[in-house]
Amino acid sequence: MKKRMMMVLSSVLAAGTLLAACGEGNDDTTPINNGGGNENEVNESEENNEANNNEEEANNEATEDGEGFSAKMVTDVGGVDDRSFNESAWAGLTKFGDDYPDNEVDYLQSSDASDYAPNLNDLARQGTDLTFAIGFLMEDDIRTIAQQNEDQSFAIVDSVVMGDDDAPMSNIAHITFAEHEGSFLAGVVAAMHTETDNIGFIGGVEGDLIKKFENGFKAGVKSVNADIEIDVQYAQDFNDASRGQQIADVMYGNGADIIYHAAGGTGQGLFTEAIDRNEGGETVWAIGVDQDQALTEGDWGEGNVILTSMVKRVDEAVYQVSEDTMNGNFPGGEVLEFDLTDQGVGIAETRDNVSDEAIEAVEEYEAMIINGEIDVPQTDDEYEEFEGNL
Repeated sequence: MKKRMMMVLSSVLAAGTLLAACGEGNDDTTPINNGGGNENEVNESEENNEANNNEEEANNEATEDGEGFSAKMVTDVGGVDDRSFNESAWAGLTKFGDDYPDNEVDYLQSSDASDYAPNLNDLARQGTDLTFAIGFLMEDDIRTIAQQNEDQSFAIVDSVVMGDDDAPMSNIAHITFAEHEGSFLAGVVAAMHTETDNIGFIGGVEGDLIKKFENGFKAGVKSVNADIEIDVQYAQDFNDASRGQQIADVMYGNGADIIYHAAGGTGQGLFTEAIDRNEGGETVWAIGVDQDQALTEGDWGEGNVILTSMVKRVDEAVYQVSEDTMNGNFPGGEVLEFDLTDQGVGIAETRDNVSDEAIEAVEEYEAMIINGEIDVPQTDDEYEEFEGNL
């Protein structure tokens, strides 16, 4: 089941993000059979049931206050301070810990893919109440660990983990985002600002997820100007800044003046190359991803090289699922999608480098997507069909 998540304004996070609690409660109360038997046995049964209910209510009260609840995460290879995806997830978990100080939050960092399974297994052995796998690359590992620990609750960001019955696994919350919709708006901004009609896209590891970024971005660019050329390259790595800089160097050298990345730590190299070129007298731009990256990256002597960022509210999603689970509403087996409708994706709040005309265009296209007038492509086939209809 896919469940679109509705959020309410949170004044705490700098990006003006949104959150809400959702999920379905479970009624585990078993009625007493009063039809026959000794009256004393019935009374004793009722007394025991009342005592159990009182104990359960006390436990629920403690849980709702965050007492004794643990929520922990395993990072992808970029690390918890990647200025992108992992950092956003940790920010959400940290805020959850601040708001419920009696609970426990923590993370285990993965240096490479071989760390995924041991880290997930470590948290499971600790008896963690909710274990997050941050990133689709952990799909196989969390499937295995969740199957081995059926009585524990897990969550994965950016993937739907199918069980042996070809259904989303019931002890995993499956957190997804409409990255293609947010990337479409980033493409609109890029198309409105390019001076060379040449734009680039740098992806991390090629796959279904990053293809959503790529195809949504290209669709946004082409919707504004079908004649713009778009260069696409994949680094096949989410944590190789030098490779990101090499790709950006070639793209800028071939005439691109704006490059969008969906490459995690590899994207740091894009920012480095953009800064170097601006300091050398060129005017080139970069578009960030996941967080409002202009808040932490891209500064140089005369401004910031980041035109805008496509933000995913990973922080809010992690917070919301943690809070729901703590309150007894673990969304296990549900596919939770955060999209434009509930502001789960969008354009960053930092808009110093974005023209008023581009912002107006973004608002117009956003309305058309929400209203169903534009169906943003996710796959290569869908993009080809989309482009053919322009």
